[in-house]
Amino acid sequence: MRVAEDPFDRFREWYEEACRDPRGEVPEAMCLSTVDEKGRPDARFVLLKGFDERGFVFYTNTNSPKARQMEGNPAVALTIYWERFRRQVRIRGRAEPVSEKEADEYFATRPRVSRLGAWASEQSQPLKSRFTLLRRVAVAARRFGTGEVPRPPFWSGYRVVPETIEFWSEGVFRLNDRIIFRRDQEGRGWSATRLYP
Repeated sequence: MRVAEDPFDRFREWYEEACRDPRGEVPEAMCLSTVDEKGRPDARFVLLKGFDERGFVFYTNTNSPKARQMEGNPAVALTIYWERFRRQVRIRGRAEPVSEKEADEYFATRPRVSRLGAWASEQSQPLKSRFTLLRRVAVAARRFGTGEVPRPPFWSGYRVVPETIEFWSEGVFRLNDRIIFRRDQEGRGWSATRLYP
């Protein structure tokens, strides 16, 4: 890997290559790591729904444990691994809510049943049976009929604004290639450093 380049250009190149791979991987899957109120780590996979020089965006129920944890401590980490390419990207930064406009625009692109499901789900709360969930989806479908399904007030997105972005690619004999980009204190530029494997 070359060192002197913009980390978002590198990420776009790797991401688009993973998206073109026809072998069925989910290139947008990323592990989001947060900490709870006692400082205990928590991790789960979410889907990358957009990125640009501002950061990396995903969406969720804002009453979920991950959302509550980010509200209490916005310091988070993302890990993306494309196994077929033997590449990993690690991102550390802070999570901040996307704008209402961004959330509305993305929600409108989701399939109708997914939008109804957002209304029906009390994410991460105990669920008596699968039938209960399906009944709640049916109730939401009756509520909105054939009209538009608006974004629930408890559903939105978060942008992880990166402070560091590390690119890792597997090398022969574990001589892996690692480059970390660190945002400068003014938040306007990046410095890159090659790391030992």
